[in-house]
Amino acid sequence: MLIDLNHLPSDPEFLQRLVRDMAATVESRDGEIERLQSIIRKLQRMQFGRRSERLDGDQFELALEDLDGDIARVQEAAPVVIADRDARPKRNPLPDHLPCEDRVLDVDHAACACCGGDLHRVGESVSEMLDWIPAQLRVIRTVRPKYACRTCEKIVQHAAPERVIAGGLATPALLSHVLVSKYCDHTPLYRQSQIFARHGVDLARSTLAGWVGGACWWLETLHDRLARNVFASDHLFADDTPVPVLDPGRGRTKTGRLWVYARDQRGWSGPQPSAAVYLFAPDRKAERPASHLQHFKGVLHVDGYAGFERLAGKGDVVLAACWAHTRRKFYDVAQATGSPIAQDALRRISALYTIEAEVRGRSPPHRLLARRQRSKPVVAELRAWLETQLAQVSGRSTLAEAIRYALARWQGLTRFLHDGRIELDTNPVERAIRPVALGRKNHLFAGSDGGGERWAVLCSLIESCKFNDVEPYAYLADVLQRMVDGHPINRLDELLPWAWKERNPVKI
Repeated sequence: MLIDLNHLPSDPEFLQRLVRDMAATVESRDGEIERLQSIIRKLQRMQFGRRSERLDGDQFELALEDLDGDIARVQEAAPVVIADRDARPKRNPLPDHLPCEDRVLDVDHAACACCGGDLHRVGESVSEMLDWIPAQLRVIRTVRPKYACRTCEKIVQHAAPERVIAGGLATPALLSHVLVSKYCDHTPLYRQSQIFARHGVDLARSTLAGWVGGACWWLETLHDRLARNVFASDHLFADDTPVPVLDPGRGRTKTGRLWVYARDQRGWSGPQPSAAVYLFAPDRKAERPASHLQHFKGVLHVDGYAGFERLAGKGDVVLAACWAHTRRKFYDVAQATGSPIAQDALRRISALYTIEAEVRGRSPPHRLLARRQRSKPVVAELRAWLETQLAQVSGRSTLAEAIRYALARWQGLTRFLHDGRIELDTNPVERAIRPVALGRKNHLFAGSDGGGERWAVLCSLIESCKFNDVEPYAYLADVLQRMVDGHPINRLDELLPWAWKERNPVKI
């Protein structure tokens, strides 16, 4: 219900009915708001209460989606009073790259309805709405006429175009849709098969799986080039995450690993573009990162995994430890026991992050100066305080374990005081790992080691696209088409996401 205070009706009976309707709406809305507030309190207990009462993170997001829908329904039913049209809240403008369709709603007469005078245009009102064009499957028929020579009877015909999948039906655009749906939007192939069936096209899951494998064959070389580019850097973030892999011989799954290496220099306005590389391995042995980083020289941001220590043995690699992991140890103790010592540790670590937030994006010399003037005293006081507390608490307590975790990694934790390019934590690579966790919940497992390797290839390209504000579908569709068309192998750098973006500025 839209009420414009500048143009109220003059009929008393209509006004009385309007007031009664508004009163009834307000009463109904108050009851609905009370109900929604009760749901919010319940969700908060489920999210932050005892562990046994907590919701899974995805369940929590689904509950919030429904709650937002309920709130929107209440807002839609409530009367909207407009006193000043210019005072309406402003929404963010729609992207310029979207196609636009103008629909002109004009009056059907050229004379004034009051006096009969001629009307002349004095302006226009323009409003925008966002529309959706549903996905549409189509058939592309390639016709190649044949010609014969009347003299020698030779047949002449245009060569058949190359296909991404030899003898396959899928165009690069359709293949990209399948890849992005599976590895970016976490829609398993059997669900995609059901979606295609609703469009009247029977594409078996095995067919889609073959498409994925064939497309990855083209993209593996680009993945290798991306890895060489990233490992040539001198500042990286490293971590790994488990990936269940089907093990037919034992009738169950085994645990593979996706090792993730991220380059993110935005914190200190570095010159190199952000990127992430995923490499699949069947286990978590220390030789995995050792082989991946055998030619790497520089600073490696890592968590507490002991396997990374081997990399520092040669002296070419400097390990920077993660304050976020250190903080998490004290946070777990504070949540479980309410320990004031753990809470004090969290407060002291928070002071370091406050300083970092102020210098994020500044040059390395500026960051280093601020850290030495402001962060260094906090760090020195924190270490002395931790050593004092360790002597006073039970050596077998979880609090003592958290303190020993921090002190054992103190050299790595304080690297940021000597180099303005070093970050406090490994959050960039943690964010790169998060989509893999979502994929695990939807895919359930990789069907083989080869499936894990394909997962690594596609995640590397898609997450690097996200790092550089590149729309993954547009990128993969164009790259596959270029490769089929014969893109030179010595110009693969042009197809890396940040280089591709310069010629195709399509953002996510």
